[in-house]
Amino acid sequence: MAVPSWLERLRAARKTALVQDGKRKIHYLFEDGKEMAEEYDIKTGQLMSRKWREKNTLGGTGKWQVEVGEPTSPLLGALESELITESSSNPIFMRKDTLTSFQWRIRNLPYPKEVYSVSVEEEQRCCVIRTTNKKYYKKFSIPDLDRYHLPLDAAALSFTHANNTLIITYQKPKEILAAEEQLQKELKKIKAANSGDGDCKTQ
Repeated sequence: MAVPSWLERLRAARKTALVQDGKRKIHYLFEDGKEMAEEYDIKTGQLMSRKWREKNTLGGTGKWQVEVGEPTSPLLGALESELITESSSNPIFMRKDTLTSFQWRIRNLPYPKEVYSVSVEEEQRCCVIRTTNKKYYKKFSIPDLDRYHLPLDAAALSFTHANNTLIITYQKPKEILAAEEQLQKELKKIKAANSGDGDCKTQ
């Protein structure tokens, strides 16, 4: 059973914690130099965001890649953002989990619910969104399942549509729920710096 391997990696990583704005921010530094930053709601323990960063080919620090949470706006305030901006009507794909499920929201999709189909491609280890009107197509993976070497289960997948937003839900398997519960206990043991300490930053 390969489930402990990812948990072991998390345990072995160098971790720092910061409590700020009602969130517990955890920064992980792995042996291979990769960094992961997570933010949890202090009251509920719910994951609010997860970002990854690794060294680039020249050994410098790369950009943060958002896995969970609001996508970061590119070059906010910089000249480029004034010259080249994404259309505000383009679909925006983001992941926002709940305590019991992985959840994705795709904003700016005005078509009715019956237009969409969401399926699991077991061999490619991904989910696929299709529309009968051929206006939107998206493939996405669930990195958490890959990290725990768990199969995709079509029965765990569902979707709904409201306010021009397609909401896709994948129920977390019991192995991940158990591992997350264990991890939360361990994260609470890390002595967290308060926001005033300034010596611990996740960015």
